[in-house]
Amino acid sequence: MIKNIVFDMGKVLVDYVADASCRYFMTDEEEIKAVCTSVFISPEWVLLDMGLIGEAEALERMQARLATDHQKEMAALSFWHWHEHNMWPMEGMGELVTKLKAMGLKLYLCSNASIRLLMCYEQVIPAIGQFDGVLFSAEVRCMKPQKEIYEQLFERFSLKPEECYFIDDQPLNIEGAARCGMDGYVYDGDREKLIGKLGQVLGREVL
Repeated sequence: MIKNIVFDMGKVLVDYVADASCRYFMTDEEEIKAVCTSVFISPEWVLLDMGLIGEAEALERMQARLATDHQKEMAALSFWHWHEHNMWPMEGMGELVTKLKAMGLKLYLCSNASIRLLMCYEQVIPAIGQFDGVLFSAEVRCMKPQKEIYEQLFERFSLKPEECYFIDDQPLNIEGAARCGMDGYVYDGDREKLIGKLGQVLGREVL
């Protein structure tokens, strides 16, 4: 029996565009591409999500790849303010979260995300007040689909995997969860399909 719904964040509860922060500060397309690639499509970004590097060191490495002082300045602005411009709630997901909570389910968040999100996620994630627990990868220095992050989720919140249902947009993450005993659904952005699937899994109408 499913008692807990575990949500991913990006492309499930929150939408994002990698270069949105860059576009807020810049207009030149070549500069946007250079800065976005160096900052947001970088090995340092993965290390930040894993909690293996500090933000100042990550930015220094990102800037080292850029050609001009202006690009480096724009990289710093885009990096320090990305959480203000790159993310916004997915339409209708706050309503779904609220309904699931009203049905008596426990709700959890498990996301690959840097420590920065610990300071701002309450302003970004829809209906975050309905959640019973939040786990970001950088806190535990491992990432989905590694088994360790799912084990951390279960241990931290005293969850039984077979009583959890996981919603994530990445098939590999759902597969990783399944190997740990937690079934799930690959979310493709179609909320109505998700509601239908949850109705099947829970054995009752959701909305």
